[in-house]
Amino acid sequence: MYLLDIIDNFGKTNNIAHIYRENILTYEDLKKKSDALAFYLIKILDHDQSPIIVYGHKENEMLICFLACVKSGHPYVPLDSSIPDQRVKRIIERSGSKLIFCLEEIVLDTTNIMIIDKTKINELISSFLGKTPDIKFRVHNDDVFYIIYTSGSTGNPKGVQITLSSLESFVMWGLNICNLNNKQQYVFMNQAPFSFDLSVMDLYLSLASGSTLFSIDKQMISNLGELFRYFSQAKLDVWVSTPSFAELCLADKSFNDLLLPDLKLFLFCGEVLSNKCAEKLLERFKNARIINMYGPTETTVAVTAVEITQKLCKSYNPLPVGYAKNDCKILIIDSDGEIISDENKKGEIYIAGDSVSIGYYKDEDITKKAFSKITLDGQEKRCYKTGDLGYYNDGMLHYSGRIDYQIKLSGHRIELEEIDNALRELNIIKHATVIPVSKNGRIHYLTAVVVLNRAFEQTDFEIGLLIKKELSRILPDYMIPRKIIFRESVPLTINGKINRKALTEELQ
Repeated sequence: MYLLDIIDNFGKTNNIAHIYRENILTYEDLKKKSDALAFYLIKILDHDQSPIIVYGHKENEMLICFLACVKSGHPYVPLDSSIPDQRVKRIIERSGSKLIFCLEEIVLDTTNIMIIDKTKINELISSFLGKTPDIKFRVHNDDVFYIIYTSGSTGNPKGVQITLSSLESFVMWGLNICNLNNKQQYVFMNQAPFSFDLSVMDLYLSLASGSTLFSIDKQMISNLGELFRYFSQAKLDVWVSTPSFAELCLADKSFNDLLLPDLKLFLFCGEVLSNKCAEKLLERFKNARIINMYGPTETTVAVTAVEITQKLCKSYNPLPVGYAKNDCKILIIDSDGEIISDENKKGEIYIAGDSVSIGYYKDEDITKKAFSKITLDGQEKRCYKTGDLGYYNDGMLHYSGRIDYQIKLSGHRIELEEIDNALRELNIIKHATVIPVSKNGRIHYLTAVVVLNRAFEQTDFEIGLLIKKELSRILPDYMIPRKIIFRESVPLTINGKINRKALTEELQ
């Protein structure tokens, strides 16, 4: 496939490409406006291929700028307006970008970069409307299509480079998983900010199928009443989010197939999907399929998938993340660097194949630590060392948490996410996570932060004892949290994940 041609071909239709609040972008306008802006970029930057930063939230112009960048031969760097200014400045410095499309206001004290605001963007589009950029300038095959910056252990953001060929590999596989066709225009929900790689799933599966992307923003998410009013108008077919965001919506009983009667498919990635969450969704959305997926940013959104059914929920706890895509190989590696062939034996997950990133932008040292080359079926393939724990069972991959979420407490090695999963399976709990509490550089005990799913007559102390008793049925004593703190909600990151870092800083 050639992704840009496919998207441009939908410009001949009257299909709607993007809806954000009252703003509608058609495929025709997406093509014409991205062409115009790309023509301008080629005019001023010529053969320069440095990354271009696109700063904003969910505006229509975000999509126009993304395509304009790649049509003119530049990878784009999506930055959400929720990102702190200091982090934005660090990313600008590390990316070496010469130009920023600014769709929302930001104060930057830099003189070495061209800043084009929303008003100027639309003026440029009007000036060059009708111009078609030469396709020789486009991003091709192994050229970098986008760069997403993720957290780095050194405190500096790491720019994950994803090529066009890696993105196309994901899109072809993703459309097959979704079982979509071009005979109908679907509506995909966009929950994640464009600076989070989960958004690549809804954005490009939607655009590659001529469908509509329906964006919700941070203000809507903070008000379920407003959010559900938008849902009632959206006619959503495909839901893409983290499990935490679905759990947030499930807290309201009106989140069901009466609110979203057209919903056909849930796509989850980025976090563990609990059995309890999946079972509730299957109960409330009887005509919708649930697909559980797994994949780090460095391997282009997702590389495994499995449909979650009632039978699967009863057979596995925790749920599997599924089978690898056909052009990827997933290996489980032990601490000695040897491949683990035994089922149910945990090790580090390594991913090799066409979806793997070419490395971190302008960061060779960190790239060498995480990426390598291996030979598969006689061909050399890129390989990524994930830092995730996993194992195989019945031919399916099971994710067991992060290696860096492993701690030692009183000599015992503990995987924090195993306790998280055990807590979330308790009937009285809606959200929960476990935080290690340290003093003088040593972990002294575990604290669970818990959101209950309803009000109880018992005191917090009595409920805490009940939770510990239930946990003792499935976990050894040393894994049971000493303290349990009850909250009305847990903080979420802008990406929709539980903000473990914020809780850790609060409890230390």
